[in-house]
Amino acid sequence: MADDCTRTGSKRSKKSGIDNESMETETERPQEELISMGEEKKLEGNIEYSKGNYQAALQLYTEAIGFNDTIASFYGNRAAVYLMLHKYQNAIEDAKTSTTLDPKFIKGYIREAKAHLPLGDAFHAKLCLEKALLVDKNNSQVKAELQTAKAVQLFADEAEKDYHKGDFRRVLFCMDRALDHAPACTAFKLARAEALAMLERYQEAQEVANSVLLFDQMNVDAIFVRGLCLYYDDNIDKAFSHFQHILRLAPDHKKAIDVFKKAKLLIQKKHQGNNYFKTGDFKRAHDLYSEALNIDPNNKSTNSKLHCNRAAVLAKLRRIDEAITECTKAIELDDKYEKAYLRRGKCYLDTEHYEEAARDYEKLSKIDQRNREYKKLYKEAQLELKKSKRKDYYKILGVDKNASDDDIKKAYKKSALVHHPDRHSNASPEEKGEQEKKFKEVGEAYAVLSDKQKKARYDSGQDLDEMGGDIDPDTIFQAFFGGAGGFPFQHMGGGGGGGGGGGFPGGFHFQFG
Repeated sequence: MADDCTRTGSKRSKKSGIDNESMETETERPQEELISMGEEKKLEGNIEYSKGNYQAALQLYTEAIGFNDTIASFYGNRAAVYLMLHKYQNAIEDAKTSTTLDPKFIKGYIREAKAHLPLGDAFHAKLCLEKALLVDKNNSQVKAELQTAKAVQLFADEAEKDYHKGDFRRVLFCMDRALDHAPACTAFKLARAEALAMLERYQEAQEVANSVLLFDQMNVDAIFVRGLCLYYDDNIDKAFSHFQHILRLAPDHKKAIDVFKKAKLLIQKKHQGNNYFKTGDFKRAHDLYSEALNIDPNNKSTNSKLHCNRAAVLAKLRRIDEAITECTKAIELDDKYEKAYLRRGKCYLDTEHYEEAARDYEKLSKIDQRNREYKKLYKEAQLELKKSKRKDYYKILGVDKNASDDDIKKAYKKSALVHHPDRHSNASPEEKGEQEKKFKEVGEAYAVLSDKQKKARYDSGQDLDEMGGDIDPDTIFQAFFGGAGGFPFQHMGGGGGGGGGGGFPGGFHFQFG
């Protein structure tokens, strides 16, 4: 509550002589009346202050000062009202006036200090309180306020260092602690909001900025925080309008100038890269996306898109592994970026990493549960994964999945002759076993891919076991070569490894019929 009156006016000097005393009384009586009237207004103001009627109290303290402007407590009380009305500069002015009128007016120093803290000026708050201690070194309230000012100064200094180091979590921590001591400090609130924006907590940052703008629509730092959130949230057009508004209000606002320049350059490079991509100049597009990525590492949203764009370029250049890496970087910056998952899933399919592709499409299905296309891609990837775990008969025969019947027959003939066990009769037991295994697989592959129904079932993802029956590779081999005017090994006699008739080492003992 506002304090009592403290008078600083000089006492009347007494003059000798009755006439002089009578004259002095006549001339000073109006001044005493003014002082009395001022006291009455001050007391009325105290009552309104205690009720929380600060505007009424302000008016009464102002009237008291009008009656007598030499009373320190009148200014001190009005400073207290200005504090409650968040008019801190007015409070500082009145508090200074009070201590000028009465250098021993302790409450004047305290109120000036309390007005400096909400403005983020802990340094001058400390100076005021140190002056108060010169008046009363044992004053407990002054000591407590001084400790608060020192704590605020410490947190403000630490936040400044952490900001330049890019440690925004520490900035947030320091500002929270500073606001514990100075909860009305707009500067601290906006420093905290900026840290929130840098930590991608855009909604919280916007809420803080809006709460400041509610009382001060022209606060450029609050407008800057809003623009920063829009910029980092990839809402560039609205961000531009905020920065332009700031620079009209405060042409020298350094942060706004720096971010505005980065934003313009970033968008310019990105658009140029897009244009080169459309014209098929993928190398130039890649270079421009790379240049854009070096402009502002803190803009994760835009940089995520740039990495994805660079992945598209690399995919066009058939540098699929690098494209996958770029998509992964995009997802690390924005784990809900659907296009990056789509692109990486396609790259995984192209490189036959079906399990990874299925995982990406599953993630997309969770991000957008109503998207049928994502569900379809997920099922297709699961099918390819299932198929990849079976024997790949196309690979065994060395043909493409779209191979014709003639291509399949030619491939079988070539592979069967290469891997037939009789061709490796003199090989080591391990080698014989390996060739027998391959010969069997070649027969299995041909038996399935040469049968239209089995091939269709195989292509649809059914397992080998589901197709029924064991496959005898010798029977397939005999059926394949039986009508060709003699089997391929009949003219291959013995002769070891020499040049005989081109026979197999150790002679050929394979007989049919």
